[in-house]
Amino acid sequence: MNTTIHLQYGDLLIAALLVLGSAVASWALRLRLQGQLLIAAARMVLQLMLVGWVLRWVFAAATPWVTALVAACMIGAAAREVAARPSQQLRGGGNYSIAALVVSMASVATVVLALLTALRPEPWYDARYAIALMGIVLGSVLNAASLGLDSFFEDVHASRAAIEAQLALGQPMRQALARHTQAAIRRGLIPIINQMSAAGLITLPGIMTGQILGGMDPFEAAKYQILLLFLLTGAGGLAAGASVYLAARALSDERERLRLDRLLADKP
Repeated sequence: MNTTIHLQYGDLLIAALLVLGSAVASWALRLRLQGQLLIAAARMVLQLMLVGWVLRWVFAAATPWVTALVAACMIGAAAREVAARPSQQLRGGGNYSIAALVVSMASVATVVLALLTALRPEPWYDARYAIALMGIVLGSVLNAASLGLDSFFEDVHASRAAIEAQLALGQPMRQALARHTQAAIRRGLIPIINQMSAAGLITLPGIMTGQILGGMDPFEAAKYQILLLFLLTGAGGLAAGASVYLAARALSDERERLRLDRLLADKP
């Protein structure tokens, strides 16, 4: 029989003793991390409780406009993170333009595909499914796009002389940047590849664990986890590829010149 175990606040306080123990250990070993540990734990509790309260209201409202508003806020926050993480920044807010386009395209396309084909809730925009999926997919999109952008900007900036030498010899910009775009996309996809490789054999992914604890049959939970990992891989690949190719376009012009002057961190 499937039963859901409802946690009490006392249960959470018992688990919180582990964090407190880690903070005490940090103090005893002079790691100087106890403040960060306690602040991070407090922020996590406040943020998750707030999100839980908001989602309870969103689920109760059950309207497409509220679901779309929450999803838009999540996409905006993720796009901001993608734009801010690379150490190199394009002038004129170029990172934000790329991030907004890539994050919205990759996440919406993946989530809508899953809702209309694999899951098919009634209605298809049911917030309980749409918001949960959006939150999971955005994590993969954020990591893939930010890692891809950061790797590409750093690699191109460090290889400026070699790229310009290839251009001077008559190679097209696409060919001169090919190695750098491939390396950046590969780096963006490594986390999700590692996650898929470890799933089941080394770790039980969080979604599957949560469903099992919530009373779902383990085999059904495994099928959901497989679906989600496929979605995360597709979204991450789309985000990494699109962000890197848009960045490559931003660092070139119609005359096939490398335009590193468009980077704020570039020094003449």
